[in-house]
Amino acid sequence: MPTIHDLDTPSILVDVARAEANIARAQAHADKNGLKLRPHIKTHKLPYWAKKQMAAGAVGITCQKIGEAEVMADAGLTDIFLPYNILGRAKLERLKALHGRVTLSVTADSMDTLEGLAAAFTDAGHPLPVLVECDTGMGRCGVQTANEAVALARLIDKAGGLTLGGLMTYPAAGRASEAEAWLADAKQALAASGLACERISSGGTPDMWRSADASVITEYRPGTYIYLDRYQVAKGVGTLDDCALTVLATVVSHPTATRAILDSGSKALSSDTLGLKDFGELMGVPGALVTGLSEEHGTVTLSGDGRLRIGERVRVVPDHCCVVTNLFNEVNLIDGEKVLETLPVAARGLMT
Repeated sequence: MPTIHDLDTPSILVDVARAEANIARAQAHADKNGLKLRPHIKTHKLPYWAKKQMAAGAVGITCQKIGEAEVMADAGLTDIFLPYNILGRAKLERLKALHGRVTLSVTADSMDTLEGLAAAFTDAGHPLPVLVECDTGMGRCGVQTANEAVALARLIDKAGGLTLGGLMTYPAAGRASEAEAWLADAKQALAASGLACERISSGGTPDMWRSADASVITEYRPGTYIYLDRYQVAKGVGTLDDCALTVLATVVSHPTATRAILDSGSKALSSDTLGLKDFGELMGVPGALVTGLSEEHGTVTLSGDGRLRIGERVRVVPDHCCVVTNLFNEVNLIDGEKVLETLPVAARGLMT
């Protein structure tokens, strides 16, 4: 059986035991709190892990782009949520074809999006569920008020080939209470208008662990929880020992006592830090931080007596694992130093 020492660098390593433990922990938390779990595949982009998440008890999966959903459908996943505004004839045709293959639901936050969906989906016998996307503080997509949510919900309810699926949000990190209050008001406003709202979907790994006693949220869409990364550790979700994904890299230069260079730059580790000061840290090398990136070089700053050897192979815990996954063609599933399997990142680069 090959080992990580047989791999060329840079390469992605995924510790199977850690990933499976993270899946089980999140599912147990959801079950305990009466939440349906619908994991976002944007983190791993692999049917392998999507099926593991379903086997653990998830009700379905979440994909951000139609291309991702098509890959998952091809692999046998049958319940898919696309929380994204789908616009344009080409995308709507693909969406309609997908609707014929799997249990599908989508979102909308404007009349423009709804008009396209209503024109493409006309079969009252097989309507497309559409959730109203709500901006509960993130400042991205979403209707701005409960009244706007009601207005769109009424239009969905009247469209022959659509059906009201509920409410959806991606809340700002650390502002779960604000999102909860916003959604509660919107649900009440829908009820006052005679519109049922059985599904309220929220997301974001850090705030999943906050369990409101009387939450209106019925479904959660965590993504990063399966691998975790330095950002999630900073938010208290887990420890570095829970992080399943690392980037295997080689030390290619050691110009000074406190500076080493890796063969892994922004094209391997990503420059998306999610606000953290550094770009990653080395496992098993205390105080060794990736403090700078160019395209093919990663600068490691060493503190104290730490020193690496040129040619030494190290494992980097990245700040944001989701972006890193999309930079590689394949991942290596490992058990200790054993490489159990090498898998193509099936949904990599699918932007449409």
